[in-house]
Order: sequence, then structure tokens, then C-alpha cells
Amino acid sequence: MARYTVFFHTISRFGGLCLLSLLWFSASAQAQWHRQAFQTLGTQAYIELWCEDASQASDLINQVQVEFERINQLMSPYINSSELSQLNLLAAQRPVQVSAELYQLLKQAKLISNLSQGAFDITFASVGFYYDYRAHKKPDASQLQRARQYVNYQSIELLPDNKVHFARDGVKIDLGGIAKGYAVERGINLLAQQGILHAQLTAGGDSRLLGDKRGKPWLVGIKHPRQEDKYAATLPLANSAISTSGDYERYFIEDGVRYHHIIDPKTGLSASGLFSVSVLGPDTTQTDALSTTLFVLGLQHGMELIEQIDNYEAIFIDADRKMHFSSGLGQ
Repeated sequence: MARYTVFFHTISRFGGLCLLSLLWFSASAQAQWHRQAFQTLGTQAYIELWCEDASQASDLINQVQVEFERINQLMSPYINSSELSQLNLLAAQRPVQVSAELYQLLKQAKLISNLSQGAFDITFASVGFYYDYRAHKKPDASQLQRARQYVNYQSIELLPDNKVHFARDGVKIDLGGIAKGYAVERGINLLAQQGILHAQLTAGGDSRLLGDKRGKPWLVGIKHPRQEDKYAATLPLANSAISTSGDYERYFIEDGVRYHHIIDPKTGLSASGLFSVSVLGPDTTQTDALSTTLFVLGLQHGMELIEQIDNYEAIFIDADRKMHFSSGLGQ
């Protein structure tokens, strides 16, 4: 069979990340890259992997989708039967036993809350459920004042035997700032355990890269926060996680004010001062939570925090559209 090369260029946008596939490949190898886009966890996801067996690749892609849906059924605040919904319903009345998986993720969230002195706080949901960005809905002054008193991660009591209790009635939690990253990490681990060496998996603004792209880096573009078809930066990455949080993902503008989904737990209002934050590191669960955390903290305090965390780096885009890099990226 004659061999020939083709230039292939695709751009896929997910949250604040743009995944660019740039490679030369032979016709005989083309079929061994397997790609699939799908909806999950309230967002669009994308998987791409190298596998010589098309049947195995199809099965693995299906397994990843099943795993995402399992996590959705476990942690979605919009599914009444989910563990998270049942926790919100009952945990203020009595300790509730949850799965070890959910308990460990709550524990991880609380560690980041402690590290950031509450900038990351899953009890933001006590205010957050008043917002509906599609309907341009936000809490009025009285609702905001009443709901803010319930936003305090220290109200989440993690008890022995995987039991959870909320210290006061009215507290609600939402894992939107960490669950997608966790699902992506789980999906990549599933592929790695099955012997896959080269893959990318993305959900919303969270992406995990397994290995490189067969001798070349994966190219990940960070979306320009105010120009839809432009990138603020393009990063060559391998075997890494990257998450972006931005004020352009879910928002509406009213009277000149941008109301977006990244809530400052201290105010109950949309965090301000930055357009986006991207965090790079080895684990997508952490990069997901940290990108939200740094966005809430703002440039100065966010930079101070990321410099204290080994193996993680950040890119900030401020309200003047200027980029700022943590020291590991500035070298």
C-alpha cells in the first residue's frame, strides 16, 4: 500500500480550553486515532485515544462515558436520587452515611477550603441556587443576605465511618468546582489501566492528557476571554492536567454588570478582578478546584497561593487582558 502524509488540524472548544490537534500522519495510521464527543455532567466532553484495535477503542470510549454517567448519578445536585441531593436533604437533620468515594471527594474539597481560607467553598450552593444564568436570574438583596449566612465550609462535619453532618439547617453543597475534574481523572485512569499510552479527555474547562501525541506534544489553547475565535495562549503539553475557570462560561450582563457562575463565598456575588485562570499540574481533580480557587482569590493572593503548591502552575488573565504566569512557567 502506498504511504502518504496528510496535514490534519482540528479545534475543539471546551470551557476555557481549546484542544488543537496538529500532526502529520500516514494513511495507514489514520484509523488508529479514535475520537468521540459526548454530553455529560451538564457540559460537552471529548475523548481522543490511540489504539490499534478499533473494537477495543470503541469499548474503552463507552466505558469512559459510563463512568462519567455513574459519577453524574452520584454527585449531581439536579438528580433527586443522587447521594449529593440526599445529603443536602438530610445532613442538617442527622449524620448521613455516604459512599467512600463521595466522602473522599468531600474531604479533598475541605482540604482546599482550608488551604485557601475559604476561597474554595462547596457550600456556595446555599447562595448559588438562586442564580439562573440562562434566565438572567440572581438573588435579590434579602435573599442574598439570608443565604450568605449558610455559606461556610466549616459547617460540613466529616465524621467517622463515612458519615457527613451539616452543622446548621439551610446549608447546601455543590461539587461543580471539583466533580468534572474528578470525572476526567477517573476516565484517564481507566484508560491507563487498560494499557492506553496516548489519550486526551476533556469535560468543560478540564482536560487531562495521557502521555504525548505519539512523539509530539498535545497542543492546548487557552481561550481568549473576550474574543470567541482567538487564543490567549497555546501550550505544548504531555502527561498533564489543565483546567481553566473564566467569567465567560456561564453568565449574563445586567445594567453593565457581569453575573457569572464563579461565586465568591464571602460575598455571594460573582468574583471580580480576573477574566480567567488556568492551572496546570498532574491531577485534574486538583487543577479543577484550584482554578476556581485562584479566580476567587484574585491575582495577588491567587499567585501567592499557587507558589506554595508543588508541581502546580497557573496563568492568570486580568481585567486589563494582561497575562501573568506563576514562577514555574516564567522560566
